[in-house]
Amino acid sequence: MLLSLVLHTYSMRYLLPGVLLLGSAPTYLLAWTVWRVLSALLPARLYQRVDDRLYCVYQNMVLFFFENYTGVQILLYGDLPKNKENVIYLANHQSTVDWIIADMLAARQDALGHVRYVLKDKLKWLPLYGFYFAQHGGIYVKRSAKFNEKEMRNKLQSYVNAGTPMYLVIFPEGTRYNKTQTKILSASQAFAAQRGLPVLKHVLTPRVKATHVAFDSMKSHLDAIYDVTVVYEGNEKGSGKYSNSPSMTEFLCKQCPKLHIHFDRIDKNEVPEEQEHMKKWLHERFEIKDKLLIEFYDSPDPERRNKFPGKSVHSRLSVKKTLPSVLILGSLTAVMLMTESGRKLYVGTWLYGTLLGCLWFVIKT
Repeated sequence: MLLSLVLHTYSMRYLLPGVLLLGSAPTYLLAWTVWRVLSALLPARLYQRVDDRLYCVYQNMVLFFFENYTGVQILLYGDLPKNKENVIYLANHQSTVDWIIADMLAARQDALGHVRYVLKDKLKWLPLYGFYFAQHGGIYVKRSAKFNEKEMRNKLQSYVNAGTPMYLVIFPEGTRYNKTQTKILSASQAFAAQRGLPVLKHVLTPRVKATHVAFDSMKSHLDAIYDVTVVYEGNEKGSGKYSNSPSMTEFLCKQCPKLHIHFDRIDKNEVPEEQEHMKKWLHERFEIKDKLLIEFYDSPDPERRNKFPGKSVHSRLSVKKTLPSVLILGSLTAVMLMTESGRKLYVGTWLYGTLLGCLWFVIKT
């Protein structure tokens, strides 16, 4: 019975992060709303600068739990620039934690507030978060024939015109890689084979549309492309790797003791501008990723398995940088919940904020 209790307690380690991260969402949205109203007559760049700072506060709380709380060891391969840059971030996609990996790297460049995502269209219906991500610069896109190139291009061009700092995160595969979902993997490999492209094993065939529109719209504003390849090294059966990458709850339960992040900076002048040439270039980049992952998982040399080629650096994010955000948002939320009027405001924000956010998308559509 004691062992069962210990195991149950261990598996519930995601509760504290979940309560604080989700519980402080109304507090954050209220703070953002106040600033949005106050800044209505101020220059757009001033609004954006403060919004980026607010975003840093919340995302630093996220990083506190996903880095400091879990104690995950982060191994970086490649030279991550120390200075902020305007970039497109391209990575393999295998877990919901992938979004947090982009935050981890941006935080190490002091660019956390500049992170903006290209997201699946259905995610805009997430309570509170879906609406706010759009306000912060996120772009919701539909797949294939439903992809609205003009809408994405117009939004990105408006950011360029406003001089908005950009750390635009795109997962070109379009959906998460999961080797147990053989139907998706087979369809991806068949798509590549039909077009005479090399078939990939550990990643899906990348889609070029969003990447091309982003690059074409922002090329005068960009400094580089960041090509990132991630492996979640787990402790499942002592194998040193996961059959499937961990979910957010599994990650917060400390079931991923080590993260391997391979980083490659590509100057924008090395990226082809024409769409067909970019499609070939992007597939070549994913061929490189696939070779890295094959080496990591399947190398015949035991000394070369469970790591990327080259030297790695153990990177740590100081708790001094993340803990203040937990204390600030946690304290403000607690104060709000201590009074009846505060509790009504809190519940009302969850309810009406969600409804108004959904209504905003319906009207906009």
